[in-house]
Amino acid sequence: MKIIICRHGDPDYSIDSLTEKGWKEAELLSNRISKLDVKEFYVSPLGRAKDTASLTLKKMNRTATELPWLHEFKGKVMEDNVPVSCWDRLPSYWTEVDDYYSYDNWTSVPLMKELDVYGEYKKVCTGVDELLEEYGYKHEGRHFKVLNSNHDTIVLFCHFAIEAVIMSHIFGVSPMPLLHNFVALPTSVTTLVTEEREKGIASFRCSGFGDISHLYAGGEEPAFAARFCECFDDDTRH
Repeated sequence: MKIIICRHGDPDYSIDSLTEKGWKEAELLSNRISKLDVKEFYVSPLGRAKDTASLTLKKMNRTATELPWLHEFKGKVMEDNVPVSCWDRLPSYWTEVDDYYSYDNWTSVPLMKELDVYGEYKKVCTGVDELLEEYGYKHEGRHFKVLNSNHDTIVLFCHFAIEAVIMSHIFGVSPMPLLHNFVALPTSVTTLVTEEREKGIASFRCSGFGDISHLYAGGEEPAFAARFCECFDDDTRH
């Protein structure tokens, strides 16, 4: 089976929707996704993901199932006595902590234990496992037991951080390198595909991460959202 993960378009966080550029990106994404044979669509509860999905769904005369765990990742830590997202940490801090590179230990770091990062992570893991079992792939240890081999394609419209969390669970790796060393720009497409090299056993491989070829095909420059300054002295997001 194929899992296609689409990040929402360039966001206007103030209204939980898209900027004018984001709507253009979503239209170009809809041209791409509407050509696929999609079994089911799933969408985050947040407006920016729903709005991004809406153009594809309208073009295909389809609907999407809203999944609460596709919400932007809710894990939080304390910073200056204020709860903030756990997934944006400076490299001088997180790269020095070996446990952040461990699938089993990353939520055990003292900072991550301040609030409910582990609990929020497990909610997503449970959601992923339940969804994939519906399609015939039961998570067992570090691979999947094949209950119903198939070529189904499902599409998830969601967010970069939750995408990294989903992939970390499917691949059995910490999400921290995915969050900090990879970037999925607005309306980017990530494709995960099963491989069944042994009868009854499947694993997922990433055949494309953060692909934005639909934007280039439409003459649209990618948005900067999710990135930070390329050089420290640049007048861009720090």
